[in-house]
Amino acid sequence: MRTPFLTDLIAVLLLSRVAASQYSSDQCSWRGSGLTHESHTRDVEQVYLRCSEGNLEWLYPMGALIVNLRPNTLTAAYKYLTVCIKPLKDSKGANIYLEKSGNLKLLIREQDHSPNQVYCYGIDEGSLFIEATLQQDISRKITAFQYELVNQRPGFDLHTLSAPCRPCSDTEILLAVCTSDFAARGTIRGVTHDSELRESTIGVSVSKLYRQKSKIFRATGKSRRWLGQIRTPLECGVNPGNGEFLFMGSLHFGEARLGCAPRFKDFQRIYKEARDKGQNPCEIDTD
Repeated sequence: MRTPFLTDLIAVLLLSRVAASQYSSDQCSWRGSGLTHESHTRDVEQVYLRCSEGNLEWLYPMGALIVNLRPNTLTAAYKYLTVCIKPLKDSKGANIYLEKSGNLKLLIREQDHSPNQVYCYGIDEGSLFIEATLQQDISRKITAFQYELVNQRPGFDLHTLSAPCRPCSDTEILLAVCTSDFAARGTIRGVTHDSELRESTIGVSVSKLYRQKSKIFRATGKSRRWLGQIRTPLECGVNPGNGEFLFMGSLHFGEARLGCAPRFKDFQRIYKEARDKGQNPCEIDTD
């Protein structure tokens, strides 16, 4: 699928009429403006990002960007790396394609994305080719998204990595407590639902924090109780519940997403049975 403009751009690349490559100062994020190419609106600018997560912000889009996302270290599982990008709510001004060997595949059409939607693809499927759309007025256009590199096979849904609408099996619970980005014993303070974002937010009060990546839960008030929020798809139909739970899950785009959440007394039973058989994958304090 090629528009005449895209065909011209590929020809431009072959003729080496490419704008100077730009490296972000921290190799994780990039911010630039299309106005720097106002006199050459068909320039293609190369952007190189070398982190597992970051963001891109392109003000006044004109011409095109080729965004090369790569891990900062070589890995044997490189072919299984998945890139996930999450457009900002008001991202406008460009279509986003996957480009490989001169072939283009539409990934995100301008304004077609819904709030909070995440798009994932295998890293070996190519680079991101971001083409500015023709606009009468570019003064209010900004193309922006967050990205993450995830060590998973392509084709998965980021929001259902742990199938949050399905109760976890005993084996999944035991693995989750050892490998999740966060694991916390606590109670539900409240649940709010957002129909536009298609998400529910669970307010959690933590009595024992086993693990957390980044500051998902923070100590607040005189009691120094740990409080935090966990997100889950709206269709899971989460409602407030009494008693203690073991909340576990992953961190994506700076947000804690729920994976397994068994009642704590059930986890204690599962863990004791596995420990008695010598099958517990890690040690954890269940008192």
